[in-house]
Amino acid sequence: MKADSVDPDLGQIDETAALTSAACLFHGFSDASRLAIVRHLALGEHRVVDLTEHLALAQSTVSKHLACLRDCGLVESRPVGRASMFSLTHPEATLRLLSAAEELLGLTGDAVALCPVYGTEATS
Repeated sequence: MKADSVDPDLGQIDETAALTSAACLFHGFSDASRLAIVRHLALGEHRVVDLTEHLALAQSTVSKHLACLRDCGLVESRPVGRASMFSLTHPEATLRLLSAAEELLGLTGDAVALCPVYGTEATS
């Protein structure tokens, strides 16, 4: 739990702040391209050029999503020559989350995709 989710006067969890942080985390995973990048980085470090080739995404798209994931604290990079190698910041925790999501999707079947608000046919 993050320190800013705790009320220092009461020593209690600020539930609104905790839920907001959780919603922000899931928003980081809410884009299919970002999720594909995260899943690919679960295999190990990659350069932007590697991700663009493996995922058939534009370089600008990959870079934009990596910046988002880095800002969320989910991805980190290290310089290697003129390139940067990207990796998951917390690979074990990320893999557990993805595994739990797959389990829940297996239990709900098509319900999420058919949701009129957030499903694949929802109007934005």
